[in-house]
Amino acid sequence: MTTQHMKTQVCIIGGGPSGLLLSQLLHLQNIDTIVLEKHSREYVLARIRAGVLEHGFAALMREAKCGDRMDREGEIHNGFYIAHDNRMDRIDLHKHSGGSSVIVYGQTELTRDLYEARDRMNGVVIHNVEDVRLHDLTSSPYVTYRKGDEIVRIDCEYVIGADGFHGVSRKSIPKDVLKEHERVYPIGWLGVLSRTKPVWPELIYCKHPRGFALCSLRSQVLSRYYIQVPLSDKVEDWPDDAFWEELKRRLPTEVAERLITGPSIEKSIAPLRSFVAEPMRWGKLFLAGDAAHIVPPTGARGLNSAASDIYYLYHALVDHYKKGDDRGLDAYSQRALARVWKAQRFSWWMTVMLHTFPDATSYEQGLQRTELEYLLSSEAALASLAENYVGLPF
Repeated sequence: MTTQHMKTQVCIIGGGPSGLLLSQLLHLQNIDTIVLEKHSREYVLARIRAGVLEHGFAALMREAKCGDRMDREGEIHNGFYIAHDNRMDRIDLHKHSGGSSVIVYGQTELTRDLYEARDRMNGVVIHNVEDVRLHDLTSSPYVTYRKGDEIVRIDCEYVIGADGFHGVSRKSIPKDVLKEHERVYPIGWLGVLSRTKPVWPELIYCKHPRGFALCSLRSQVLSRYYIQVPLSDKVEDWPDDAFWEELKRRLPTEVAERLITGPSIEKSIAPLRSFVAEPMRWGKLFLAGDAAHIVPPTGARGLNSAASDIYYLYHALVDHYKKGDDRGLDAYSQRALARVWKAQRFSWWMTVMLHTFPDATSYEQGLQRTELEYLLSSEAALASLAENYVGLPF
């Protein structure tokens, strides 16, 4: 095998939205990066993910000069609904958060915008890399990967692990250093994407004895729906007709009667998990996004939590390279984790309040019912929900 040598200031593992956004932001500050992605661009862009963006995330996309299409095509939502007991209660985000909102814009589109920006600036994003390994992370780091019969070595000053829950980055931190916290929920979300008009202009979170459901959207012609299913279920157990029938059972009558059904473009089951890894820095390695933390999709904190990591990393690296100031790098793990745990709390709270748990005791069911009743009757509780949903400050 031949060996090729490359050099950069920051080597980013993972070509999803987190890695691409950081690469783009650093490039605009004349900081050199190389992004490594194990899959093809087509594979990355085929992944169907969340689409609710905090106002802080949207601002970061604009700072990266990648926000034009988001602002043009994304939908500004000033609220959402919680459906229960065959009725709908609207959560007025704009009112209860002091004027903030969220943008509904698919992660696939956001990732495409970032790829196109990297192309325009001749950013180095290398796809289909195999056998990525991180070396000498506490001294003079370098990364190796294999592409065909060639081993490539990248010498760098910092490594950013934005390679997801199953990536190599977190596994490169010694076991006696890394502490992992996890809660696995006994349920999953069966999601369907369909080329149909959304049933409602804003999202609807449905609490129902048969299980949770969510009516979401990607655009005015693309809808995304979810129903809670047991973890033992498989996609094959749910032909389209069965999915639509079950979704209708869980929706308030006025919503179910408006539902437009159609063939599924994509269908998948996502297990619900809460996970945090500490610390998020080891030597010259910094973890970001799903490499360090996972939340259930309830409340749309996953991608937004990754964005706050990128915000902290971006500013810390700029301070290092422009001012010789390492305080941001030294405080990164502590700052990022403080916000990560708040997102964990919010996602856990929404998940527990809105889902049906098969092993819940009558006491737990009583608390769950009271939690929702209190939320809908308290201005203070609604303000707390809105503050978290539109995004806590970085």
